[in-house]
Amino acid sequence: MNKKILLIVGLGNPGEKYAHTRHNAGFEVMSRLEEHYGVKMRRRFLLQGQTAEYTDGETKIVLCEPLTFMNRSGNCVRRLLAQYRVPQEQMLVIFDDIDLPPGKVRVRKNGGAGTHNGMRSIAGALGKTDFPRIRVGTGDRPAGEDLAAWVLGRPAAEEKEKMDAAFDRAAEAALVWAKDGIEAAMQQGNKG
Repeated sequence: MNKKILLIVGLGNPGEKYAHTRHNAGFEVMSRLEEHYGVKMRRRFLLQGQTAEYTDGETKIVLCEPLTFMNRSGNCVRRLLAQYRVPQEQMLVIFDDIDLPPGKVRVRKNGGAGTHNGMRSIAGALGKTDFPRIRVGTGDRPAGEDLAAWVLGRPAAEEKEKMDAAFDRAAEAALVWAKDGIEAAMQQGNKG
């Protein structure tokens, strides 16, 4: 019997320069999932990302971080779906969202790309966005501040505490999604 395959993709930018920035919320959540599953990501050059696999009974869970930089995340995601031959509905994407306050988490069954460049890249590469997603709030930039500088900046101490709690909640929602599906993940993840 074939195992069911689920893909969990966290968006961010590779390299130390971008580590722990607001835009790397997806990578922050992925590090918590790696720890939970006891796996370590390995670079996959043809995929343009890094992955780790965990098998839980009849389900194989594939964690993935695109290493293409945010604006080209779709290249990796398209290759990932093709390699594992799964429909979009079996992929969960985790990313930052300036339209949510810092520390807020939102789980949705599907939706558009919005203003997020990583999601726009995925939508462009796949032609549609029929996949579940978890948005992690970073809050919007202060008036007059450059958007790129804001998302590529690191949160201040009081903000960081909220963000760390949100990364934990987003990881928990992803684990619920993998075990019990999107409805259960929405119930759990959209509290508060």
